[in-house]
Amino acid sequence: MKNLYLLLCSLPLVSCSVTPPKLGVSGEVLQDCPITPNCISSMDNDSHDIAPILFNGSMAEARGKLVSIINSLPRTTIVEERDNYVRVEFRSQLIGFVDDVEFLLSQEQGDRTKIDFRSASRLGLSDLGVNKARMKNVKALFSQ
Repeated sequence: MKNLYLLLCSLPLVSCSVTPPKLGVSGEVLQDCPITPNCISSMDNDSHDIAPILFNGSMAEARGKLVSIINSLPRTTIVEERDNYVRVEFRSQLIGFVDDVEFLLSQEQGDRTKIDFRSASRLGLSDLGVNKARMKNVKALFSQ
């Protein structure tokens, strides 16, 4: 019982110390998701895929709205923000596990912006659908 208690108490420390995997833009795309089911991406062509966010407006307007949405969500930290890229860390409520979320904005024809994204857990194999649910929520908030 004592060992289980020590394990549970040390999990927050472990989750905070794990460094993020290789992230960022390579060419005009985000990194691919690993084969594990704890990642969702609008750029993958496999079982991890989900449609990107489409916004009628400029990239600057889209980024402003995106940052506003991210700041309204609990336990988020914007780690990097550029004209066409935003990287965010989301922490779970109970233990503080970190999910790395990236957004890549590109101007489409006319005054339309496409926002691709990648959301992945740093640890474990399964996220119990948390990343997919999060991105569906962000998309829903964006369409309001």
